[in-house]
Amino acid sequence: MAYCPSCGTQAEGRFCPKCGAPLPAEPGGGFVPQQPAAPLQAGGLTENMAALLCYLLFCIPGGVLFLILEPYNKSKFVRFHAFQAIFFGVAVVVIDIVVSIFAGVLSFGAGFWSLGYMLSRLVSLVFFAGWIFLMVKAYSNEKFKLPVIGDLAEKQA
Repeated sequence: MAYCPSCGTQAEGRFCPKCGAPLPAEPGGGFVPQQPAAPLQAGGLTENMAALLCYLLFCIPGGVLFLILEPYNKSKFVRFHAFQAIFFGVAVVVIDIVVSIFAGVLSFGAGFWSLGYMLSRLVSLVFFAGWIFLMVKAYSNEKFKLPVIGDLAEKQA
């Protein structure tokens, strides 16, 4: 009769009837208890979480950070998402500046202040939705490429 190594209850079979812990193998039984899984990377983050953080940490700083950190800068998947996050952040800043100038011209030149404001908010909403979408794709281990930015990121990764 064997005893459970976790709770000390007398038990037969492969698992303890009281706590459910696996019992040690009896000679000739062929049962091997499961070992705990090792972490996937030395840094403690999985690749999909590192890719998600490339976007979550404000695009440009997050991408640069994961291009510098040692275990992650060797992964092609993380490098792709880091470069795409950087390029996405740059594109957001540039397009936001252009839309702000256009909205300012609309509001001063033509007197359509509300139209310029609505256009600016709509562009911001589209970028926010794209940012969330990219984070979900990165966390799902998918390599989603944005039309122009994704090709640039793939070349750099």
